[in-house]
Amino acid sequence: MMNRFFALLAVAAILCGICTGRADALTNVVLEEGAGAIELCIYLTGGMCVWGGLLRIAQCSGLTDRLAACFAKPACWLFPGLNPKGTALPAITMNFAANLLGLGNAATPFGLTAVAALKKESGCGSIASDNIVLFTVLNTASLTLFPTTVAALRAKHGSAAPLSILPWVWLTSAVTLVVLIVITRTLSAIRACSRRKERKCS
Repeated sequence: MMNRFFALLAVAAILCGICTGRADALTNVVLEEGAGAIELCIYLTGGMCVWGGLLRIAQCSGLTDRLAACFAKPACWLFPGLNPKGTALPAITMNFAANLLGLGNAATPFGLTAVAALKKESGCGSIASDNIVLFTVLNTASLTLFPTTVAALRAKHGSAAPLSILPWVWLTSAVTLVVLIVITRTLSAIRACSRRKERKCS
């Protein structure tokens, strides 16, 4: 679906450029921005490698297991029925750690692993369980302590204080996280009540 949407946007932009007589400007922009995208990827790769490497070291050294043990009680409260000794908890822990560092790309593989493990534990099949929905919400809200990627982008574009946004990042991500947890839990409770009523009626 998203591939079709972006393809439609690209075709619409090309047609608009041709119809307005700005085909030359469109060609220049495509070439310049293509080179800019490659340059940006190379610029961000260094930071991603450093923090991604640290997360990998934490995983191989057993630090992940210790963090998972410390996070077990809050995680079991957030995710009812979660197996403290299963594969989902370490993946969730690493996903949260990556998001705390502002490394969305590094958090994605751990997120996919966590969803697969939660799906296996719940046995819900193709239907997302409440824990999967909540984890997806938490991953999207991504409470951030150190916005690595955003700070790197601000520095690249000439910001004198790339980390001046920290207080606002902390505030918005924390508020978003709390609001989304409340909404998710409320909707989950409503769905549970509806299921109970359907069972009674049947």
